[in-house]
Amino acid sequence: MTTIVSYNILAGGYNVRDNHNTRRTEQLATIIRSANPDIVGLVEANHPRMQQEPQVVEELADKLGMQLIMGAPISHASGYRLALLTRLPVIRTQTHPRPGLQRPLLEVCVEETNGQQFTVFVTHLSASFNKGRGGGGIRMREVQEILKVLAPVRAQGIPHILMGDFNSLAPGDDFTASALVRYVIGVDNEKKEKSDYDGHPYLNGVVPPKLRFLNPILRIIPNNPLLSALFNSAASLYVPRGNIRLLLEAGYVDCYRHIHPKARGFTCPAASPAGRIDFMFASPEMAEHLETCYVLTDGEGLPGSAASDHLALGGEFGLGIAPVAVKAGRVKNAIRL
Repeated sequence: MTTIVSYNILAGGYNVRDNHNTRRTEQLATIIRSANPDIVGLVEANHPRMQQEPQVVEELADKLGMQLIMGAPISHASGYRLALLTRLPVIRTQTHPRPGLQRPLLEVCVEETNGQQFTVFVTHLSASFNKGRGGGGIRMREVQEILKVLAPVRAQGIPHILMGDFNSLAPGDDFTASALVRYVIGVDNEKKEKSDYDGHPYLNGVVPPKLRFLNPILRIIPNNPLLSALFNSAASLYVPRGNIRLLLEAGYVDCYRHIHPKARGFTCPAASPAGRIDFMFASPEMAEHLETCYVLTDGEGLPGSAASDHLALGGEFGLGIAPVAVKAGRVKNAIRL
């Protein structure tokens, strides 16, 4: 059995919002350890302003006894990188910068204990919720670029996983927008700096400029059951879902929905779950071996909200994936691409 976890660890695992920059290494390690994973895809694996060594992600690798592979550096302001932790031998790694893809896709090919190989891709799509139609067009272009990168492995029938934070909802999924607004307003009231510097959303970062005149109304919605119900219905129709539809149409299997056809499976915000935006997609060859998929709401008694603003997603796959010839390369204990 191979266990894979996808986890947005929030701002590199630092508590930036309280201005103390304390580390959440222990909390994150507790959540991850509860799944006993072989592979962990990490989103927001670093914080660009935190340079002190070792970084949280390095501490996590050490505590969990896993090899760390860092994704490519990011040039824009938030600068959050992708990373992967693995207990399995690494055959090769690559990053894929693409036009319109804010964060280069991270690719890691690993070898299972039976000598067979599969490939894991980790991604983090743009939030951009305050852009046109909730940033749906931006994420649509990103998924189109990702599908171009994945086209050769699809064509060759190589078993692979695409996972991470998609900042998107799947077709048919529930969305409790009032819970998200409640969370954002609570964070907004505590924020000293209205930016994405601490990884948390803020009201104007979610609401498009043309609609910000509605902010006073948004602030009262969570406390009014009728307004909340109306807002949830309207937001569910408004929120774009096209980029997830593209992946499904390309033949990828939504692992959580495949195992749980009706469960909500909300992953974010961890303290006030409103929607499922963290996904694990399996190629048809990989999906044949899917045993289960689940949301890690807690770990060893620690609530997920104590570790990150996202809940981790776990998946288990049976061994016996058909072997695929992949050229081996040298790998160090910590790889930085």
